[in-house]
Amino acid sequence: MLGLPETTTVALFDLDGVLTSTAVLHRRAWKQAFDAFLSQRDPEGFAPFTEQDYLDYVDGRRREDGVRAFLHSREIDDVDEQTLAAIGDGKNELFLATLESDGVDPYPGSVRYLEAARRAGLRIAVVTSSKNGAAVLDAAGISEFVEVRVDGAETAARGLPGKPAPDSFLLGAELMGVSPDGAAVFEDAISGVQAAVAGKFGYVVAIDRVGGGQAESMRSAGADIVVGDLDELLPA
Repeated sequence: MLGLPETTTVALFDLDGVLTSTAVLHRRAWKQAFDAFLSQRDPEGFAPFTEQDYLDYVDGRRREDGVRAFLHSREIDDVDEQTLAAIGDGKNELFLATLESDGVDPYPGSVRYLEAARRAGLRIAVVTSSKNGAAVLDAAGISEFVEVRVDGAETAARGLPGKPAPDSFLLGAELMGVSPDGAAVFEDAISGVQAAVAGKFGYVVAIDRVGGGQAESMRSAGADIVVGDLDELLPA
C-alpha cells in the first residue's frame, strides 16, 4: 500500500525538498551568499548563481562540500578555509533568519504519506545533510513521525563524509537496526540518490520537484522510481 517492496521495514527520508519546502529557502540563501561573494570578487565578470548550479553542486551536500564544489565549478580554487567557512556560515544565517520569520510548511502529500506509513507500521527516520534538521522538523510540525534523526551535526561529530557518500544513510539504517536492503531511501537530490545506490539500499524513491531533465537524471543516478510527490505512491 506504500509503493515499496514487501521486505521494506524502515524508511529513510531526506528532509529539505522531500518532507518540507525548505529546499526553496536553502536555494535562495545560497544564491544570496554566493552572489555576494562572486560580485565582490569580480564585479565586471560577475555571473550569478543559478538554480542549475544549486542542483548540480549544492543540493543534498553538506554545507562545506557544497561551497567547495560550486566554487570549483567556477574554477575558483584559491579561496582559503576562512573564506569558505564564511560563505557557508553566511548562507546559514540567511536561512535561519528566513525560517524564523516565515516558518516552513511540510508538503501535504508528504504528510499524507507519513501518516499512511505510520499506520502501516513502517518505521521512519530522517537523514539530512543540514545541521538544522531538528529546527526544521519542529518548525514543520512533523517531529512526531521521526524515530531517528541523522543530520549534518551528527555526521560531522562522527567524522563521516557527506552525500554522495553513503555513510549518513548507512548510519541511519544502523541506528534503526536494519540492514540497507531492508530500508527504502527517499531523496530529491542527485547526490542523495547516488548515496543510496552506493549504500545498496533496497529501494530508492526520487522526488522530482524541479521538472525539466531532473527525473531522467535521477533515473540515470539509479533511482528505482521517480515521483512528483510522495502521495503518488499511495493507492487512489
